[in-house]
Parts: sequence; structure tokens; C-alpha cells
Amino acid sequence: MNIYDLPSIPVGRSCTIDYVADSAMAGRLYDLGFTPGASVECLFAAPSGNPRAYLIRGTVIALRNSDAAAIKARY
Repeated sequence: MNIYDLPSIPVGRSCTIDYVADSAMAGRLYDLGFTPGASVECLFAAPSGNPRAYLIRGTVIALRNSDAAAIKARY
């Protein structure tokens, strides 16, 4: 399995978070539920591709690609 940045996960695809890279947003991403081992699905992307909406722990959260790039996942 390869590790991908969350914004590179295709719409409609589920993945498992491997880790969150150290960034200014890391603490907030953990608070939102983006923790290692959590399952996340990319639900929607804006026509421009940014932002994207993710389903995690029963909640839909929209993230800018620049913030979501800190999240590394496998599928």
C-alpha cells in the first residue's frame, strides 16, 4: 500500500488515515477526528477541486487542499 496526501484521494473513495504531518493545523485536524486509523471518504469536490468535503466519524467536513495535504492516508 502506498501513502497519499488526502487531497489526492479520488471522490467517492474511502481510505484510512496513516498519520497527520506536523503543521500549524495538526492540532485542529486531530480535534476534528482526523486521527491515525480513522476511516475517511472523499464525498465531494468543488468544480475547481478546492475545497473538498470528507466524511469522517459520521460528520462531513470541508477542508482546503492546503490544509488536507498534512493528512496522509492509505487505500
